[in-house]
Amino acid sequence: MSSRGDILARVRRNQPAAVTLPEVPLFDSVIHDFRISLERMGGGFFEGKPTELIGNRFADARVILSTVPEVKGNRELPDDPRKLEDVDVGVVRARFGVAETGSVWLSEREFGVNALGFLPQHLVVLLDPQSIVPNLHHAYRHPAFSEARYAVLMTGPSATADIEGILVRGAQGIRSLTVVAC
Repeated sequence: MSSRGDILARVRRNQPAAVTLPEVPLFDSVIHDFRISLERMGGGFFEGKPTELIGNRFADARVILSTVPEVKGNRELPDDPRKLEDVDVGVVRARFGVAETGSVWLSEREFGVNALGFLPQHLVVLLDPQSIVPNLHHAYRHPAFSEARYAVLMTGPSATADIEGILVRGAQGIRSLTVVAC
C-alpha cells in the first residue's frame, strides 16, 4: 500500500462517531415570530409592495420623505432636522430585524437625518425577511453595531399609558410603524 493509501485508511478507521445535526429554525418561523412580536408592540406588518401600502393606507399624506429607491417621496431629505416637522410618512430600510422583540435596527446611514425616525407621523420600514435574526443575542453580534455611530432598535410606534391604563400612541414620536417585508 502506498503512503497516501495508508494515511487515508488510518483516517477512515479513526473517524469520530456520526452525530445528528442540530435543528435549524426555519425561515418561516423567524418571520412569524417577528410579526407576532411587532404586532404585540403596536406595530404593523405588510407583505407586498411598499407603494401599495403607502397608496392605500396613507392616501391623504401630503409629505412623503423616502430614503429608499423603492419608494419615491415628494420631498428631498433636508440637512436640517427641523424641516421634518410636517412630514406625514417617512420611509427607510432597516439593516436587520429581531424576531424575539419585533424590532428593526436603524442607524444614521438608514435615516440620513436621525430625526426621520421620530418626527414623521408615520414610519414605514422596509425589511428583507432574510435579514431577520432570531434574538437580541444575535442582534448584538451583528456587524452593523460596530459600523454605526448612532443606532436604534425600534419596536412599534411611540406609546405611553397613564395609571388608569389608557394607552396613547404617538405621544412622543411616530403614531404608527409599519414594517414591509420586501
